Amino acid sequence: MKLIIQIPCYNEADTLEMALNDLPAELEGIDEIEYLIINDGSRDMTEEVARQWGVHHIVNFSQNKGLARGFMAGLDGCLRNGADIIVNTDADNQYCADDIQRLIQPILDGEADMVIGARPIDETEHFSRLKKLLQHFGSWAVRRASSTDIPDAPSGFRAMTRDAAMHINVVNDYTYTLETIVQAGREKIAITSVPIHTNPELRPSRLFHGIWSYVKKSIVIILRAYMMYKPLKCFTYLSVLPLMIGIGIGLRFLYLITIGEGYGHVQSLILACTLIIIGFLTFMIGLVSDLMASNRRILADTQYHVRRMEYEAIEEREKKEKS
Repeated sequence: MKLIIQIPCYNEADTLEMALNDLPAELEGIDEIEYLIINDGSRDMTEEVARQWGVHHIVNFSQNKGLARGFMAGLDGCLRNGADIIVNTDADNQYCADDIQRLIQPILDGEADMVIGARPIDETEHFSRLKKLLQHFGSWAVRRASSTDIPDAPSGFRAMTRDAAMHINVVNDYTYTLETIVQAGREKIAITSVPIHTNPELRPSRLFHGIWSYVKKSIVIILRAYMMYKPLKCFTYLSVLPLMIGIGIGLRFLYLITIGEGYGHVQSLILACTLIIIGFLTFMIGLVSDLMASNRRILADTQYHVRRMEYEAIEEREKKEKS
């Protein structure tokens, strides 16, 4: 059983060595541990620090491409190097590395294919009261969208099996944390969470420059992911309001006609027709989107099998070279 721990990095020369030093050299149930760094266009000595420390694998971007793309490149690198289990953690040493055993245990026990480390948000001192509230609200929204019970959706401390990693496909450019949970829930990937500990903050987060910027982008990601995996349900909800209002105004106009007072309310008829048409068109968009979602599922399944054949071919080639 081979475990690869991946760490996305962007200008992390000051904290990377500390994070690497805390990583475990051996774990129960794991035969081999390797480390992979995603150097996301760093302009400092991040790559040099990683090489001097002895990191096994480094994925390099010539320019910064963002956390989501870095995460996906890391998964690809781990899979190409034969990982059976992949753990993702941060270069700022936010997450306690001693909890990696706890993180992977549900996978080793066959209980889950993806495990999210749930931070003690209410007890984290460097989180403001507003940030704690927004973290809870965001996690609640993700639970609703994904039909899961993950208490800390924004947590980047997570583990997944080789098979689950091959199913993951992040399409937004901002962050992988929220979308992967929605995808796992909707694709019926066995997902769970375990409580973890965090270390004191070494530097401010680089993922967002302000709390409201983070909230805005997170809402867009959640809505986009929900619309991607449940388009008919989403657009049906959106169509209900204009349809109901339009029908209500239309019925009112018909009532006025029956009592002989409708001829001065032609505007109501126009408004009712407009709202009904908007609601109907919204529902039709949902039907078309549902057909597109069916094609997306076929493409995702095809992508999974292509990935599986590609990585198996790499493994076979490496076995032949060793023999």
